[in-house]
Amino acid sequence: MQISRRSFGRMAAAASLLLAGTAGTVFAAEPEQVTIRYLASQGGLSGHELAEALGYFKDTGITFKNVGYAQGGPASLFALASGDVELGSAATAAVLNSIAGGNDFVAAYASNGINKTTESIFYTLEGNPIKSIKDLAGKTIAVNTLGAHLDYTVREALHSVGLPENAAKLVVVPGPQLEQVLRSKQVDISAFGYWQKTFEGAALKNGPLQKVFGDTDVLGEIAGGFVVLRRDWIKQHPAAAKTFVEKSQAALEYARLHPEETKAVIAKVLASRNENPDIAQYFTGYGVREGGKAVPRDLQFWINILARGGVLQPGQLKAEDILYDPANFAVAAN
Repeated sequence: MQISRRSFGRMAAAASLLLAGTAGTVFAAEPEQVTIRYLASQGGLSGHELAEALGYFKDTGITFKNVGYAQGGPASLFALASGDVELGSAATAAVLNSIAGGNDFVAAYASNGINKTTESIFYTLEGNPIKSIKDLAGKTIAVNTLGAHLDYTVREALHSVGLPENAAKLVVVPGPQLEQVLRSKQVDISAFGYWQKTFEGAALKNGPLQKVFGDTDVLGEIAGGFVVLRRDWIKQHPAAAKTFVEKSQAALEYARLHPEETKAVIAKVLASRNENPDIAQYFTGYGVREGGKAVPRDLQFWINILARGGVLQPGQLKAEDILYDPANFAVAAN
């Protein structure tokens, strides 16, 4: 068969396209298979848990394994530092304390935030003479854990009115028991954290409580805590880390735009964990900024406070060195 120059050109071009398509199919890299172990928190879901429930991690190569519950943020960070889990979640001050203590953690995404819709509220019984921060001196306050958000909020609140930062006594009470210890007068005040709005809503349904103050009165609108990763893990899995953060932030944005649908998802997951699904109706949101994004002030605010208290040296930590930025971690091209 005789092949003209024009026919040969067309055949060569077609062959090139075929080879290019074949090459793309053969050499396209599959997502790395990564298992992320974590500790859950009673009464709610973190952004990555919500993202998983929404199917955002399908076909990404990332799977999650819930290995139990954390009593509070410091316990979560301890598990992360010891290598028992791949991610931790704690109040910003606790995260910074842990980093100052030698743990090379990165603040991956803001787990929660506080605003006038979603804030930590310190309650006492209705009619109690405790009505302001100045009245906290000598009182007993129930918090979910020490060394985390509520602990540092109390310290900053007392400092703001000229009282010693240890003027009140803090006692550790699990979230589900905060209402019980308050109504039985075992404590003067119960602090329901911004991540415990479901427990707060259930408590208020049982009868009115008297608000003393909210953490936004002291801190303003700010990220309350962060999900953190080890820096060495991010370097080993840069693509997975980037996907993890982006999908988690997307879930936080979904919750902001679709609060009722989010309540239904939370209820379903709580039921699967043998927790009370009814409390999902009291979910008020994650309190984070649009898009689930954090800003340097979310970290710098607490860095300045810890430096003021002598926990950190001036300039020891910088927000931009801690806050996750995918540009700082090379992702190999496929």
